[in-house]
Amino acid sequence: AAPSLVAEIFWQQRLEQSRNYELGIINIRMEELKKQLKEQIIQALNLEELSPGDIEDDAPLFGGGLGLDSIDALELIVLLEKQYGIRLKTAAEGKDVFKSINVMADYINAHRKK
Repeated sequence: AAPSLVAEIFWQQRLEQSRNYELGIINIRMEELKKQLKEQIIQALNLEELSPGDIEDDAPLFGGGLGLDSIDALELIVLLEKQYGIRLKTAAEGKDVFKSINVMADYINAHRKK
């Protein structure tokens, strides 16, 4: 019984290490996606005065955050479609997706086709 217990503990530890490794990779990919998304937004909206570091991941994109408007929202819709193959179905969906960089990145990660 003791050897099988040792083996079980060993495999549980290996599984946990593997999960932690996968989570680390996912976090790195998300950080890369957020940086890329910020760069794409800066370019698409001609916000050359900003750098990706100026845009906080959880800051609102509309209103008090970046202060984007409805024309900018249309540009973001085009960006999603061109860069990620994502077509939003309704304006309300866009309102939810464009809350912040974090929300956009999560949405892209879950729905991207490119």
